[in-house]
Amino acid sequence: MVAVRVKNLTKKFGSFVAVDHINLEVESGKILAFLGPNGAGKTTTIKMLTGILFPDGGGMEILGVKDPYPSKEIEVKKRIGLVPEEPKIYPYFRGYEFLNFIMDIYECDERTEERMEDLIGAFNIDYLDKFISDMSHGMKQKLLLVSVLMREPEIMFLDEPTVGLDAKSAKILKIFLKRLAENGKTVFMTTHILEIAERMADEIVIINKGKIIAKGTMEELRKQAGEEGTLEDLFLKLTGEEEEVKRILEELGK
Repeated sequence: MVAVRVKNLTKKFGSFVAVDHINLEVESGKILAFLGPNGAGKTTTIKMLTGILFPDGGGMEILGVKDPYPSKEIEVKKRIGLVPEEPKIYPYFRGYEFLNFIMDIYECDERTEERMEDLIGAFNIDYLDKFISDMSHGMKQKLLLVSVLMREPEIMFLDEPTVGLDAKSAKILKIFLKRLAENGKTVFMTTHILEIAERMADEIVIINKGKIIAKGTMEELRKQAGEEGTLEDLFLKLTGEEEEVKRILEELGK
């Protein structure tokens, strides 16, 4: 089953084309790494796929629901989860109040509550009595991850999910996401840590200046780039930043 299907998806901000007629399919049970330089269109794409922004052209299908936003928004949002790059949570909730709120909104069952308790322990969250306004970025990130992972939604959209996490929490997250994918869940993930993408992703998509410039497995990307190498090497070559890196290093060496 195709979990996410995108055809000619486009988003403009005035005269600036942030996402330019992209086409993409993601199968259920796969981990997709959606990569690109800063400003390439990654976050804008995720915002369209989760109904935060509406596209200016093209269409999408999420879990078999065609063009779900806004007419079928509730139906789809019950089945997906989003962890944005910047964890924005109502600041005057305490941690436990936020999690209880999510449990109520999604009408979660006892099994979800058990997973929540397990995740709280795994991520070493011992600050649920704190107000969210008093939490660090990493603390809020863990809380938001728990609020999504405990539901085990059919698709998880994760925008830089490891930012702010300590090494142990990042490792736990990676293992847990792999396990969810093995159980048929779909992970749509952006990250600037290319080693994570290289180790975890079933498929890698690279977007630059709003256009998809490469997609496939590591071996397929190597063929497109015409060379062997790490994902970092291929990324720099495919995005045209390889020469810029060399120029900067030459300047620094003077």
